Amino acid sequence: MPLPRLDYPLTSQNQRVGDLGGLEAPLDQTVIAAAANGENWTSLTNQIESAYRQVFFHAMKADRDPFLESQLRNGSITMRDFIRGLLLSRRFTEGYVSCNSNYRLVDQVVGRILGRPVHGDGERLSWSIVIGNRGFAGFVDAVLDSSEYMDSFGYDQVPNQRSRVIPGAATGEMPIYQRFPRYGSDWRDMQWKQKLQTRDMSGGGVTPAWIKEPPAWVKKFWLGLAVVGSVEVLRVLIIVAGSMLSTR
Repeated sequence: MPLPRLDYPLTSQNQRVGDLGGLEAPLDQTVIAAAANGENWTSLTNQIESAYRQVFFHAMKADRDPFLESQLRNGSITMRDFIRGLLLSRRFTEGYVSCNSNYRLVDQVVGRILGRPVHGDGERLSWSIVIGNRGFAGFVDAVLDSSEYMDSFGYDQVPNQRSRVIPGAATGEMPIYQRFPRYGSDWRDMQWKQKLQTRDMSGGGVTPAWIKEPPAWVKKFWLGLAVVGSVEVLRVLIIVAGSMLSTR
């Protein structure tokens, strides 16, 4: 029997505060610049670019999914479905899902899709239970089907970070990609250790057989170098000593 999703207390966040005293959520600066240049930011192309930046924080060629773009352009799917496709894509799976714990995945997805940080460890635990019961795909569906997402972005709006300009601060919330990089230090350290242990000889690295003791031919080779080096050092010392004794 799957565990029910746990309730959790909400924390104080900028996105929960209403428009007090005329404080508005700051617009995306790229949108402002485009409007100043007379560009049409209502076009589907620009919405697609914005969706890539929201999910991957950049719109590189390697991140693009022509099949999803084609479906969105011909009206077969909505923007919400497009976002779902990007989150379940091979690029996101290999670049984010495979190198993060369930707790960190919650931070990553909630920040990208709901446009806010999580409400503490309580929300992390609640969504982690969903990942454990339904898998990552079920977690993505639950977030996109939530009333919070639908009320904020609906079917056709690109998700964006919800923040507001507060008194005494020039900008709103820190961008989520700065707060949560693609992977943490634990994953980086683990990858480094694995590379040291598993790189084969063809790559000029170290094989597992070298971890405890090198092969016999390598030991003989280094022993020969040590003998030759020792003889050469001794020869140089003899020459130097002879030169010093012969100096008057």
